[in-house]
Amino acid sequence: MKPALRSAIDQAFLQADQALAIRDPQLAWPWLERAHILTQRMPLLHTRSHWLMLLAGWQQGDYREVLGQAMRMPAALLFSRIWVPLGNSGRARISAFQPMPLSEEMRQLLD
Repeated sequence: MKPALRSAIDQAFLQADQALAIRDPQLAWPWLERAHILTQRMPLLHTRSHWLMLLAGWQQGDYREVLGQAMRMPAALLFSRIWVPLGNSGRARISAFQPMPLSEEMRQLLD
């Protein structure tokens, strides 16, 4: 893994973890979505992003998000290396099959 990608992933998870630790899921969501996009092809890290999204949903009392993330975790473990919809934010209200546009920065990190 390229050092820039590793650093970006570490930063996203650190920021998300800190936001969740202070029970501020709104602050965590942008970092969780970033972590999700950057780790989509890495089964364990991809699953970790969904686990943290589940926790954020729980903190918000958003049970649709919790259920959606619970269903996405096994899929992340099983299918991350086979196929992922590039750029998908990972949120439960977005189709798990919908590709989404990437910023130039994200594209460069993932190349």
